[in-house]
Amino acid sequence: MADPTQDSRAWWRTSIIDIEPGRIDIRGYPIQDLIGRLDFVEMIWLMVAGEKLAPGRRDLLQAALVAAVDHGPLAPSISIARMAATCGVGLNSAMASAINVLGDVHGGAGQECLTIYAAVDERQQAGMAIPDAVEQVLRPYLDKRRNIPGFGHRFHKRDPRAVKLLALTEAAAARDEVSGRFVAIGRGIEAWLGDQKKTVLPMNIDGATAVIFAELGVPPELGRGLFVLSRSVGILAHAWEQTQQGGRIKGPVPPAVGYTYEGPQNKTDE
Repeated sequence: MADPTQDSRAWWRTSIIDIEPGRIDIRGYPIQDLIGRLDFVEMIWLMVAGEKLAPGRRDLLQAALVAAVDHGPLAPSISIARMAATCGVGLNSAMASAINVLGDVHGGAGQECLTIYAAVDERQQAGMAIPDAVEQVLRPYLDKRRNIPGFGHRFHKRDPRAVKLLALTEAAAARDEVSGRFVAIGRGIEAWLGDQKKTVLPMNIDGATAVIFAELGVPPELGRGLFVLSRSVGILAHAWEQTQQGGRIKGPVPPAVGYTYEGPQNKTDE
């Protein structure tokens, strides 16, 4: 007689965790063997990639996650976390409200940048020089007057986070801990944009973290997930700080600032 629970057991399939009373195995490792031995960044990678990270590669991932945690209370996701905290919701709701706005526009540049790097790399691996590959991939962006994700910043003339991350990645490449291919691609895009726009348009945090994620073999969609994981730390910190500060139903600006009304005036039914 067929096991009536067989179909139910196959309903969810996972290679991440195997659990039963008294036993928890993560990717085949007993959890008690990981506790106290893996740091949090190593555990993240084991969970999402299914393997342990070599020390140099772990340091790069850690640097990328540290660099992207916060960009101030005027960043939309951070503002939303703080506003939600003044509305009487718990930390989980404040965090969820903030995380839910990390989409294509706010939070998605790294994913798109990873896609661009992959397209340039594919052409380079086929024998095309980096400047020609960059031209082929990015010319449509310029022709349509689209922003180039990962390059330039509305606030920083040169993003200090990107400068540090690129230096760390170049050092790791010199030690053969990563290939260095995507560092070269990122630098090649910077140079090409400088020629096209006749001005410096340096890499920003999204472009630099995308370099690291690409060097580690992270797919674009997972790259966004890792960014969200990183920014969640800042979201939590701001939501908690606002909870401690108090305040009730705070909007995006003080009430005295007001807003602009653009609708009709003095309408009547007569």
